Amino acid sequence: MMKKYILDLTVVKVERLSEKHVLLRLTHAEQLPEMVPGQFVEVRVDDAPHTFLRRPISISFVDRAHNELWLMVAMIGEGTRRLGLLKPGDTLNCVLPLGNGFTLPQTSSIIPQPSHLLIGGGVGMAPMLYLGATLHAMGFQPTFLLGGRTKADILMLDIFNKYGRVCITTEDASAGEKGFVTNHSVLNEHFDQIFTCGPTPMMKAVAHYAKTHDIPCEVSLENLMACGLGACLCCVEKTVDGNLCVCKDGPVFNINRLLWQI
Repeated sequence: MMKKYILDLTVVKVERLSEKHVLLRLTHAEQLPEMVPGQFVEVRVDDAPHTFLRRPISISFVDRAHNELWLMVAMIGEGTRRLGLLKPGDTLNCVLPLGNGFTLPQTSSIIPQPSHLLIGGGVGMAPMLYLGATLHAMGFQPTFLLGGRTKADILMLDIFNKYGRVCITTEDASAGEKGFVTNHSVLNEHFDQIFTCGPTPMMKAVAHYAKTHDIPCEVSLENLMACGLGACLCCVEKTVDGNLCVCKDGPVFNINRLLWQI
């Protein structure tokens, strides 16, 4: 089990990604701890009188060269809107790293190379970036499949393009192919592994596709998480192993462990 830290991180930059999304780039005086794709942090929201609990946010990227942690925040409530008001130099208290990450391949020396499809929808794109960058650094060439309602929902496209091929779907056809991620023509290709994060209906559809085509698939669940340590039981998910806390036993699960009706 990886050691957990409570750190006061310093805001380096707040980048507005869309009308409702910001990217927080955070650093620390000392080297940031080890973090793996799929893990998350719990952030304390200060100066928000009605926000008592920490907010769970997926690790979007770890920039080791600049000792930065990137967090994508969807500003949908008082707490997350307050995070969107942070400025460079501000402090953000974080508990990290939490949860279990995606299963990474052992080596890229296998010929032919295994092919990985990373599917993200909404803020579920965030953990796909760090996963894709990690796979790329290991010598793999991942394929990203990003979905949204409109072009405005496809975030950080320039950064995704650095680490693999990017395919896009939008419901209104304003970017990429029209429809949902499970309608994209890239699914006509062969993939050895699928990873996904996003709205539950999307992940269930992806899981159904993966099971139908006998492709190993891991999903990163977004159940409501309060403590991040498995103590409050807010995020329980029914699995073949019984009721498990997503924050402690996940958030990443192999679809064969879930009791989804697919």
